[in-house]
Amino acid sequence: MKINVLAVGDVVGRGGLDYLARHLRSIIAMRSIDFTVVNGENVAVNGLTPAQAEEIFDAGADVITLGNHTWGRKEIIPYLDESLNIIRPLNYAPQVPGRGFVRIERAFGTVLVVNLLGRFAMDFGAENPFLAMDQLLADEQADIILVDFHAEGTGEKLAMGHYLDGRVSVVWGTHTHVQTSDATVLPKGSGYVTDIGMTGPIHSVLGVKPEQSISMFLGNPRSRFEAATGKCKLECAIFTVDTETGKTEHAEVLRIHD
Repeated sequence: MKINVLAVGDVVGRGGLDYLARHLRSIIAMRSIDFTVVNGENVAVNGLTPAQAEEIFDAGADVITLGNHTWGRKEIIPYLDESLNIIRPLNYAPQVPGRGFVRIERAFGTVLVVNLLGRFAMDFGAENPFLAMDQLLADEQADIILVDFHAEGTGEKLAMGHYLDGRVSVVWGTHTHVQTSDATVLPKGSGYVTDIGMTGPIHSVLGVKPEQSISMFLGNPRSRFEAATGKCKLECAIFTVDTETGKTEHAEVLRIHD
């Protein structure tokens, strides 16, 4: 059996969340999507609230992944333990709230969704994501394994893709908010794209008001980032996976905008 997996790039701000709510279900219907993962760590620009997470689920997401802004809104902490289908990076310290993966049973098989955090150019004390995946794969099995690698470096993402090639169904990158054009099926059958992009304001700097980002790069004192306004886009990737083999047969990126 072939299924279609949809991975939606980092949702930024109120505008991004509203755009997701208006368009996600139509994409799911038009592209015959069977399973949807949305990265939601930037909905509050820095973090995610429980109410915003519920809006993402209501929009059509099966799983929400996070990243380096997991702890940006403290009210999310109890929610991470209460809601099974939202996951934070697997390679955070073991004592932190929440979980780094989720198993979901569907008619077509068991889906394992994993969230990883990169270490290159990240000022966070995450453990080695490569070794964390080794341990997880030694402990967990599933028909389909999906990995959201939230990382800065393209080299680190590509290395992870090849490291997991043939061991998981799909590896996609998030965090940089710029969609890359390298969607592919790697030699051993894993789908891959370096970054699936961003869902949020088109005329922005990674979703943030341009003037704030420019001011920072000019060396001025920093202020709390605010999401830009105006027309939005939704960027994502679609992977066709064979449930019998767990391998990807086709990978593509997609962008919709007003």
